[in-house]
Amino acid sequence: MFKRSLSTRIFLSMIALVIGASVLIAIVTVYQYKQEAEDLHREKLNRKENAIRANINYILRTTYYTVNTENLPLIFKEKIYEIQDIHDTEINIYDTQGHLLKSSMTKFYLDSISTQMPEKALIALQNSSNKKYVNSFVEDNQKYQSSYTYILDKYFKPIGILNLPYIEDDGFLERELNDFLILLAQVYAIMLIAAMVLAYFQSNYITRSLKAISQTLNQTRLDQKNPKIKADRLSSEIKPLIHSYNAMVDQLEESAAKLAKSERDEAWRQMAKQVAHEIKNPLTPMRLNIQNFERRFKADDPDIKTKLKDFSSSLIQQIDTLSTIASAFSDFAQMPAQKSETINLVETTKLAIDIFNANYIQLTTNQSEIDLKFDKTQWIRIITNLLKNAIQATTEQSEPEILVEVTELDNRVKISVQDNGCGISEDHQQHIFEPKFTTKSSGMGLGLGMVKNLVENYKGSIKLTSKLNQGSTFVISIPKN
Repeated sequence: MFKRSLSTRIFLSMIALVIGASVLIAIVTVYQYKQEAEDLHREKLNRKENAIRANINYILRTTYYTVNTENLPLIFKEKIYEIQDIHDTEINIYDTQGHLLKSSMTKFYLDSISTQMPEKALIALQNSSNKKYVNSFVEDNQKYQSSYTYILDKYFKPIGILNLPYIEDDGFLERELNDFLILLAQVYAIMLIAAMVLAYFQSNYITRSLKAISQTLNQTRLDQKNPKIKADRLSSEIKPLIHSYNAMVDQLEESAAKLAKSERDEAWRQMAKQVAHEIKNPLTPMRLNIQNFERRFKADDPDIKTKLKDFSSSLIQQIDTLSTIASAFSDFAQMPAQKSETINLVETTKLAIDIFNANYIQLTTNQSEIDLKFDKTQWIRIITNLLKNAIQATTEQSEPEILVEVTELDNRVKISVQDNGCGISEDHQQHIFEPKFTTKSSGMGLGLGMVKNLVENYKGSIKLTSKLNQGSTFVISIPKN
C-alpha cells in the first residue's frame, strides 16, 4: 500500500483545508441566500397585503353600498383598479365559496384562466388558524406566491376572499449572489496559491529537522564517535527528541568504551593463555631432553660427539619454535599504524610473490595497473601470510600450484589466492579467522586473524572456499573509495 510522506500529508492537508473551507462557505452562502430570499419575499408580500387590506377596509367603511358579499363587485368596480395602480399588484376578490367576483386583470387574461379559486387553497384557508393561506408554486421556471385572506365586514364576518398573486423576482438577488461567489472564488484562489506556497515551506521546515535526525541516526555507529545534534533552532516539540538522542550518544560512547575495554581485556587474557600454552609445548620436550641427556651422558662414550650434535639440533629446533611463536605474537599484537598512500596493487602483489622465489606461484590480472589506497607494508603482509598458508597446504603435492589473481570490477578490487593443497574441512572453515585457531601442528593461528583485521580496517571483506584434498581459495574484496 502506498504511504505518503509526512511533508506530503501536511501539504495536502493544508490545501484540502483551504478548498474545504471555500466549498463550505459557498454552500452556506447559497443556503443563506435562499433563506433570506424567502424571508424577503414573505415580508414584501405581507407588507403589500397589509397595505391593500387597509385600503380595502377604508373603502368598505366609506362606501354607500351595503357591505355584503353580493355588493363586493359594485363596491370595487372602479376602486380595484385604483388599488392596483397604487400598490402595483394584481388583485382578485372571491366570495366565501371561492367564486371569482372581481379582478384587476384584463378580460383577455381572465378568459384564459379559471374563475374558481383552487379547491386546495379554499380548504387550507378554511382550516387555517389565522385565516390566511399562502400558496407557493413554480410556473414556466418562474416562482410565484399567492396569498388568500378573508375580507371582513364591520362585525368581523367573512364576506369575501382577497387574493394577491405575487411574482418572486430574484434577478437582483441572483446577480448579487453571482457577484459575491465570483469575488469569493477569486479571493480563495489567491488564498489557495498562498496556502500551497506556505504549506510547501512549512512542511519542508517541519520535516527538515526530522530528516536531519533520521540521517544522523542512520550514521550512528557503536565503533565510532557520533556527533551530537544542535537543538538551538529547532521547534520545542522536537527538542526533547534531540536531547534524548544526545543523551543516548553519551551513554553509547560510555557503553562502547566499557565494552571495548572488556573485550580488549578478555582478548588479551585469552591471548596470554594461548601464548603460555604454546610456549609450554616446546619447553616440556626441551626439559625432558636435557634430563635424559644428563642421565645418559658419559664422557668416555665413543659416540659422544654424535649424541651431543643430535641433542644440540633438537634443542635448537625447540628454540626456533619458541622464536616463531614470539614473532607471530609480536606481529599480531604490534601491527603498525595504517599509512594513507596510493599503491599499484599489481606491482605490490608481485613484489610479495617474489619473496618466496617459487616458480609454481603464478600471478594473473585484468589490468597492468590498479591503484588502491592501502598501506603498502600491510598489503605485503597480507599476501605473504596467504601465500605461506598456501605453500604449507601444498607441501605434500608432487606438483603444487598456487594462483594469485588481481582484478578490478565495479569500483572494487578483488584478490584471490588459490591452491591445490590439502584443503580445510567444513567444521574448521567457520573458525579459520579466529586469532587462536589453527589447523597446523605448530604455530599460533594468528596469521589469518591479522589478515582479516587489516582487510576490514579498509572496509573490505575476506572469504574462504575450500574442499578437502582439492584445495582452498581465499578471496579479498576491497572498495576503491
